[in-house]
Amino acid sequence: MFEVVIGLEVHIQLNTKTKIFCSCPTSFGEAANTNVCPVCLGLPGALPVLNIEAVKKAIYFGNAVGATVHKKSIFNRKNYFYPDLPKGYQISQFEIPIVEGGELHIDFDDGSSKKIGITRAHLEEDAGKSIHNGTESKVDLNRAGTPLLEIVSEPDMRSSDEAIRYLKKLHSIVRYLEISDANMQEGSFRCDVNVSIRPKGDEKLYTRVEIKNMNSFKFIQKATEYEIERQIEAWEDGVYEDEVYQETRLFDIETGQTRSMRGKEDSAEYRYFPEPDLEPVIVSDEMLEEGKNIPELPDAKKARFVQEYGIKEYDAAVITAAIELAHYFEKMLDEGAGAKNAVTWLTVELLGRLKNGYTIETSPVDAVKLAAIVKRIEDGTISGKAAKEVLDFVMEEDADIDAVIDKLGLKQVSDDGAIEAMVEGILASNEEKVAQYKSGKEKLFGFFVGQVMKESKGSANPAKVNEILKKKLA
Repeated sequence: MFEVVIGLEVHIQLNTKTKIFCSCPTSFGEAANTNVCPVCLGLPGALPVLNIEAVKKAIYFGNAVGATVHKKSIFNRKNYFYPDLPKGYQISQFEIPIVEGGELHIDFDDGSSKKIGITRAHLEEDAGKSIHNGTESKVDLNRAGTPLLEIVSEPDMRSSDEAIRYLKKLHSIVRYLEISDANMQEGSFRCDVNVSIRPKGDEKLYTRVEIKNMNSFKFIQKATEYEIERQIEAWEDGVYEDEVYQETRLFDIETGQTRSMRGKEDSAEYRYFPEPDLEPVIVSDEMLEEGKNIPELPDAKKARFVQEYGIKEYDAAVITAAIELAHYFEKMLDEGAGAKNAVTWLTVELLGRLKNGYTIETSPVDAVKLAAIVKRIEDGTISGKAAKEVLDFVMEEDADIDAVIDKLGLKQVSDDGAIEAMVEGILASNEEKVAQYKSGKEKLFGFFVGQVMKESKGSANPAKVNEILKKKLA
């Protein structure tokens, strides 16, 4: 039996307006090689100037995970050659990162949680982007110099499931902090996975393999699981030392396999030395104090939702996993919807209908409309079944909720007199079943309810129907 050891290095693009060492914009999707200048092109004589906003965002993150924010940190040159690295080195932090230590907790479906340690988080510049097309390769340097926060975890994860839960929690935190859009499709949230195995009970760390630059939770999980199986098979076949060595691998989404990219460098091979063109980063007391003003984070919001609104922990975890979902829920409550019904109609009914590329941000039904539907259920205007028809309608067509209810003829009959007349008619035409009910066949009560609902074409208030039937049959 083997134990899996996983550590993650996550690169988050910080959402500053300009790059980390120059004033070029960081906007995504521009024409290739247009957001560039002598500094991010690495031209001789061009000098970097640190973007203070990137430092502030790193401090916010440090405080969010309970880390130490160093008052003094330094930048280094990390030397390596790659076509999308115009200077031939990357400006990064090595010896003294701005953030050190910290932790976050991942939650499991059974309600338990686990602490995952964070080793460090340091600032650095992004490289450009290589674009490969058959035998031709091109380089777009628009991304070169975009500020990155690299967050390095402790090797505390023991399965691909734990790794994904860690990544999703980290993704949620940086979105709550509003320090990055963390858009995985655009490469704003990328991950390197370090995987190794060891016999159960062994405390030694064996050879780790790095799977590089992935930006999809689904593919990260698949790549990790493949690599775990590859290493276990190599160990069991007696070829572990031949097939598992320190290297960087890539994940092939077509084959579902990892393949060798290059040997993994040790830090000495990067020939780190202090960046001569940048002074040490000195964080003032004012900046440290300002960095403590962080918003309510997912765990705190989840605990508050459970305590304040009486909803289940699982539901609170689902709602607070994404800041947009949490804001949507809170807006529904502000509009007067009851918390428990808001949970159901948001997490089950609405999210179940958000397909074809829709997200909660682009949903055709906003929080005000969904709250209006919930309120019409709660005040007895429509039944839950009718509410689903209303929601289906407004998913396709923008309209006022009350107008839709009238248009579809879905308003419940709650008038005692009207329901009583229907009940009396049903009982009068089913005298034999009434007698059977009164002689002890109480299951027939459902039959009477069904007949009244059929007579009303589903418009009678079920609670009123039950109440009046019980009174008439007593």
